[in-house]
Amino acid sequence: MSDEKVPLSEGEITAALKAVPGWRRDGNEITRRYGIRYHGGVAMIVHVADVERLIGHHADIDLRWGKVRFGITTHDAGHRLTAADFDLARRIDEIASAHLAEPLEE
Repeated sequence: MSDEKVPLSEGEITAALKAVPGWRRDGNEITRRYGIRYHGGVAMIVHVADVERLIGHHADIDLRWGKVRFGITTHDAGHRLTAADFDLARRIDEIASAHLAEPLEE
Protein backbone atom coordinates (compact mmCIF):
# COMPACT_ATOMS: atom_id res chain seq x y z
CA MET A 1 0.00 0.00 0.00
CA SER A 2 1.41 3.42 -0.93
CA ASP A 3 1.96 6.03 1.77
CA GLU A 4 -1.03 7.94 0.34
CA LYS A 5 -3.34 5.12 1.45
CA VAL A 6 -1.99 4.71 5.01
CA PRO A 7 -4.43 6.10 7.60
CA LEU A 8 -3.21 9.30 9.24
CA SER A 9 -2.85 9.73 12.99
CA GLU A 10 -5.03 12.27 14.81
CA GLY A 11 -2.11 14.71 14.92
CA GLU A 12 -1.46 14.31 11.21
CA ILE A 13 -5.16 14.88 10.45
CA THR A 14 -5.17 18.07 12.54
CA ALA A 15 -2.11 19.37 10.68
CA ALA A 16 -3.49 18.37 7.28
CA LEU A 17 -6.79 20.16 7.98
CA LYS A 18 -4.88 23.38 8.64
CA ALA A 19 -3.41 23.08 5.14
CA VAL A 20 -6.88 22.96 3.52
CA PRO A 21 -8.81 25.90 5.02
CA GLY A 22 -12.56 25.58 4.67
CA TRP A 23 -12.62 21.81 4.79
CA ARG A 24 -14.07 20.34 7.93
CA ARG A 25 -13.86 16.94 9.51
CA ASP A 26 -17.02 14.90 9.87
CA GLY A 27 -15.97 11.64 11.50
CA ASN A 28 -13.68 9.82 9.08
CA GLU A 29 -14.50 12.14 6.20
CA ILE A 30 -13.58 15.69 5.23
CA THR A 31 -16.28 17.82 3.62
CA ARG A 32 -16.76 21.12 1.88
CA ARG A 33 -19.65 22.85 0.14
CA TYR A 34 -19.59 25.39 -2.67
CA GLY A 35 -22.27 27.68 -4.00
CA ILE A 36 -22.54 27.58 -7.79
CA ARG A 37 -25.32 27.72 -10.34
CA TYR A 38 -26.62 24.26 -11.21
CA HIS A 39 -25.12 23.94 -14.70
CA GLY A 40 -21.83 25.40 -13.48
CA GLY A 41 -21.89 22.76 -10.76
CA VAL A 42 -22.28 20.04 -13.38
CA ALA A 43 -19.27 21.40 -15.30
CA MET A 44 -17.25 21.59 -12.08
CA ILE A 45 -18.13 17.98 -11.20
CA VAL A 46 -17.03 16.78 -14.65
CA HIS A 47 -13.72 18.61 -14.16
CA VAL A 48 -13.26 17.04 -10.71
CA ALA A 49 -14.18 13.60 -12.10
CA ASP A 50 -11.51 13.89 -14.80
CA VAL A 51 -8.86 14.64 -12.18
CA GLU A 52 -10.15 11.88 -9.89
CA ARG A 53 -9.83 9.37 -12.71
CA LEU A 54 -6.23 10.41 -13.31
CA ILE A 55 -5.18 10.16 -9.65
CA GLY A 56 -7.29 7.10 -8.80
CA HIS A 57 -9.07 8.67 -5.83
CA HIS A 58 -12.69 9.79 -5.64
CA ALA A 59 -14.96 12.00 -3.55
CA ASP A 60 -18.61 11.46 -2.80
CA ILE A 61 -20.38 14.31 -4.60
CA ASP A 62 -23.83 15.73 -3.90
CA LEU A 63 -25.19 18.23 -6.44
CA ARG A 64 -28.20 20.30 -5.39
CA TRP A 65 -29.77 23.40 -6.86
CA GLY A 66 -27.20 26.13 -6.24
CA LYS A 67 -24.62 24.06 -4.37
CA VAL A 68 -22.24 21.12 -4.52
CA ARG A 69 -20.97 19.13 -1.53
CA PHE A 70 -17.84 17.00 -1.58
CA GLY A 71 -17.08 14.31 1.00
CA ILE A 72 -13.71 12.58 0.96
CA THR A 73 -12.43 9.48 2.75
CA THR A 74 -10.25 6.57 1.65
CA HIS A 75 -12.40 3.50 1.16
CA ASP A 76 -9.32 1.30 0.57
CA ALA A 77 -8.04 2.25 4.03
CA GLY A 78 -11.19 1.21 5.87
CA HIS A 79 -12.95 4.57 5.37
CA ARG A 80 -10.16 6.39 7.19
CA LEU A 81 -8.45 9.67 6.33
CA THR A 82 -5.20 9.49 4.38
CA ALA A 83 -2.83 11.89 2.61
CA ALA A 84 -4.70 11.13 -0.63
CA ASP A 85 -7.84 12.72 0.83
CA PHE A 86 -6.12 16.01 1.56
CA ASP A 87 -4.41 16.00 -1.84
CA LEU A 88 -7.81 15.62 -3.50
CA ALA A 89 -9.25 18.39 -1.30
CA ARG A 90 -6.55 20.79 -2.54
CA ARG A 91 -7.27 19.81 -6.12
CA ILE A 92 -11.01 20.33 -5.65
CA ASP A 93 -10.35 23.79 -4.18
CA GLU A 94 -8.32 24.72 -7.29
CA ILE A 95 -11.04 23.41 -9.62
CA ALA A 96 -13.78 25.20 -7.66
CA SER A 97 -11.85 28.45 -7.93
CA ALA A 98 -11.45 27.99 -11.69
CA HIS A 99 -15.24 27.54 -11.95
CA LEU A 100 -15.89 30.62 -9.76
CA ALA A 101 -17.64 28.49 -7.12
CA GLU A 102 -18.12 30.25 -3.77
CA PRO A 103 -17.13 28.35 -0.64
CA LEU A 104 -20.07 27.93 1.75
CA GLU A 105 -19.92 27.53 5.51
CA GLU A 106 -21.11 24.14 6.74
